[in-house]
Amino acid sequence: MTGHEMHRVLPFPYEAGRFPFDLGAVVQNTVLRGEEPAREVGHTADGEWFIGDGVNDPNLPGASTATHIWHAIERDSSIADLATMPPGHRASRPSAAEHWQVQTLDGWGG
Repeated sequence: MTGHEMHRVLPFPYEAGRFPFDLGAVVQNTVLRGEEPAREVGHTADGEWFIGDGVNDPNLPGASTATHIWHAIERDSSIADLATMPPGHRASRPSAAEHWQVQTLDGWGG
C-alpha cells in the first residue's frame, strides 16, 4: 500500500462489510513484524482502529505505528472478520488459535 492515501476514520459501516483499503490503524510493531499475533483489535467510539499483541505495552515510544489496516490483515487474515465490529467495541483472544470475543470498550483501560 505504499504511497496510497490513508484515513484515520472512514464512514461506518463499510461497504460489503470489508475494511476499506485506505483505512488506517495504529498497529503494534510486534504484530506488523510477525513477532506476536494480534490478540486485541479495537474500534474506538470516534471510529479509529487499533491492533495490539495483548502482552507488550503499545504506548511505549516506537512500539506502535500508524499504517494501513491491511498490513496487519496480511499478517493475520482473521482481523478482516472484524470489519463489521461497531465503534465502541474491542475484540480479544488469548492466542491466534482462538476465536475473537467481542465486547464493549466501556471500562477497558487499553
